[in-house]
Amino acid sequence: MLETLLQQTEAAAPAIEPSAAAALAVGLAAFGAGYAERGIGAAAMGAIAEDNDLFVTGLIMTVLPETLVILALVVIFLV
Repeated sequence: MLETLLQQTEAAAPAIEPSAAAALAVGLAAFGAGYAERGIGAAAMGAIAEDNDLFVTGLIMTVLPETLVILALVVIFLV
């Protein structure tokens, strides 16, 4: 019985197509980056309102999560 179960699992097709998996990966990366930017952007605006010298730091921290999406797109096109 165990042998037939192993033979059936070896011939199974993937649960999701590779192009759909790539789209899902980029979509989840974009969702995560947007979620992170929401909190970071609010905190950065509050810090800039207190001290204008924190503009560059706030800008860098706001843009940093977006590199996650860029890296996901690079990986998708390299594979």
